[in-house]
Amino acid sequence: MTIDHVHVDLAGRSYDIKIGQGLLAQAATHIQPLLKRKFAAIVTDENVAKAHLKTLEAALKSAGIESKSLVLPPGESTKAYAHLAETCDGLLGFGVERKDAVIALGGGVIGDLTGFAAAILRRGVNFIQIPTSLLAQVDSSVGGKTGINSRHGKNLVGAFHQPILVLADLDVLGTLPQRQRAAGYAEVAKYGLLGNAPFFEWLEQNVEAIMEGDIKATAQAVKISCEMKARIVTEDETETGVRALLNLGHTFGHALEAAMGYSDQLLHGEAVAIGMVQAFGFSEKLGHCQQGLNRKVAAHLKRAGLPTHMSEIKAKLPEPEALVKLMYQDKKAEGGRLTFILAEAIGKTFIAKGIDEAKVLGFLKEDAAKQGLAKP
Repeated sequence: MTIDHVHVDLAGRSYDIKIGQGLLAQAATHIQPLLKRKFAAIVTDENVAKAHLKTLEAALKSAGIESKSLVLPPGESTKAYAHLAETCDGLLGFGVERKDAVIALGGGVIGDLTGFAAAILRRGVNFIQIPTSLLAQVDSSVGGKTGINSRHGKNLVGAFHQPILVLADLDVLGTLPQRQRAAGYAEVAKYGLLGNAPFFEWLEQNVEAIMEGDIKATAQAVKISCEMKARIVTEDETETGVRALLNLGHTFGHALEAAMGYSDQLLHGEAVAIGMVQAFGFSEKLGHCQQGLNRKVAAHLKRAGLPTHMSEIKAKLPEPEALVKLMYQDKKAEGGRLTFILAEAIGKTFIAKGIDEAKVLGFLKEDAAKQGLAKP
């Protein structure tokens, strides 16, 4: 299979995303030209380490590249201050220098945490993303958003720090549990919903193939997703404008994640899936798009095995008032007012600032009532 290349054009911080099969075993071929000395530090988690760390270490060793590895616990709770300190101290203990490369081998959690550690270590060291989840390959590994969670909200402590290379090996997705693959698919669907109606229609024809692991369909989905994100990041690297569209469903979703304590009760992609359905439902309620689009979105995400309503979360949710309070910690909030990404149609979204809290609360109460969670 050929390797697809997607270029992220950011002047002095430009880099390539390489998408294909067997890239992990060939990692040294792609990484060695970027190293100032034959050394690399690897950060991963326990689950990924069992499946893929030896392959990467062997690939580097075959090219004479020494590597040292730090293995962290898996799960969203790893994106925390304690593990950030552990990562920074571990990398310093390895003797990482500013011109060395730190490799993030893992999903979105490892990528975000490692990238943030790289951003602040010695005031900035190089890092390489080798994403091992579908979500990370299509979204979090691209664009330079790094960070950790706080008790106040998701990704509230972080920095923009671009990788110098992204290697998306499609073969590693074969070890993903189906639930994790579905969580990643939510971000794939997001790209079609926020700004590419033809892509969404293609996904309507190929969602089952992607979920079943079809390489050709998965490669196409990853490539188009990365191309869309690369274009948006090139236009708005630090999210002062159009990049906010990439947060479709995230204001609702992040509040649900926070309510669940960033636990495995609700994965990020699952929260985004529910949040996107709510975003379309809220858009309908405000009169921005035709009725029934949220049902179409929900039906599509259901085909991928994703939850689409709050009633599917197997834990007690806080009252709507508490969810709204959590939304004020969203990064898009401005001037003490809420910001949402709303829809005019599938493939056409916009940034809506200064949304009245009462309208959000009213929508959440109605949504909860429809699902038998609360009285309207």
